[in-house]
This record gives sequence, structure tokens and C-alpha cells, in this order.
Amino acid sequence: MKLNHSAIVNLLFILQFLSLHCLSLSQDFDFFYFVQLWPGSYCDTKHSCCYPKSGKPAADFGIHGLWPNYNNGSYPSNCDPDNVFDKSQISDLMSSLEKSWPTLSCPSNDGTKFWTHEWIKHGTCSESELDQHEYFEAALKLKEKINLLQILISAGIEADDGFYELEEIRKVIEEESGVSVGIECNVDPCGNSQLYQIYMCVDKSGSQFIQCPLIPRRRCGCSVQFPKF
Repeated sequence: MKLNHSAIVNLLFILQFLSLHCLSLSQDFDFFYFVQLWPGSYCDTKHSCCYPKSGKPAADFGIHGLWPNYNNGSYPSNCDPDNVFDKSQISDLMSSLEKSWPTLSCPSNDGTKFWTHEWIKHGTCSESELDQHEYFEAALKLKEKINLLQILISAGIEADDGFYELEEIRKVIEEESGVSVGIECNVDPCGNSQLYQIYMCVDKSGSQFIQCPLIPRRRCGCSVQFPKF
């Protein structure tokens, strides 16, 4: 069968689309960033925050996400948009997610939008290692392994609106956890640099903390505020 020029062009287009689609589904990565945020800093900005429908979260670091990354600093995203977030697949994890991975976005909601975003943007890029249930369960287990708030409190660093040396915060967490960490700050309406997010690196299985191949550099002051929540 002889194909005309138009048919050949269409065939090449289809083959290119399928190739790119398959590539997106098979995205690999080198490690995870496990990111936890301090709710007091999230709320103490120019942007408002809202408590989830389940009520005010505990004054504790909450999970922001488990993000596949490459060693060169780039990262895959939205690898399989067809693999939609399915609440029924993680029904046994819901109470733990509400506690440890709460949403603070407005208007007040039950967290589904937040978890959907994290799964579609980041979780689908870990499919070579983790399915949807394993992905969320892995993040919850990682939070249980290292209690950031307790580590800081034990070192006299408390969420009391006081200011603490950034390097002291880093040192305390790294000494207790045995691995490197990245610290991200935000700025409150008064211009104060605040402790906002802690980045830790995790192996591809999503189960073990590792030394970071690349530590994210975020602008922070030498002294940062640890706001109340």
C-alpha cells in the first residue's frame, strides 16, 4: 500500500506523539526531596491561610511533598496526567494524611485538592518505584522517622516568635538525623526572614534518608524567626 504525503506526515506525527507519551510515563529520577513546612510561617505572610475542615492542624511541621529530582538540579513533573488521584486507593491513610499532610490553602477544604496536585505533579513521576498508595504511605513513614520539631525543641529552638541562628538550626538537625538538609525561608509582612521549609533527601525507594546529592539553596537571613502557630 502506497501512502500519500499527507498520510505519511500524519503517521510520523502519531509516532512522535506516542514516543513522547511513553517517555513521559517512563520518567526516571535520582532521588526524592522530602519537604516539610512550618505552618506558622506559611500563615504569617502576605498570603492568608485557612485551616482545613478537620480543624486547626497541630503545631508541628507538616508534609509539603515527596518530590522526585535529578542530580543536576532539574526534576520531572506531570509525568502521567492520566493516572488521576483516586481517594479510594488511600482510604486507609486518610486520617494520617489529615494529621501529617494538612492543607492550609483557602478556602477551607478537606485536603483533596492539595494531595491531588502533589500526586499529579510529583507522584506520577515516581511510578517506576511507587504506586499511589505506596507514594503517600512512604511520605507518612518518613515523617515518623525524624521528628523535626522535637529535635529543635530539645536544642532550645522553639516556635516562640524568637530569632535563631540559621546555621545552628541546620547543625542541630543534621547532627541528629545524620544527613544533610536544606532550609528555605519566607519573609513576613514586617520583612523578617522566617524558618519555612526543611528539605531532606531520600533514596528512590522512598524509605531511607540519604546525604543530599544537591542541597537546594534558598535565601535566608543569618538569623531567622521561628514563629508561633
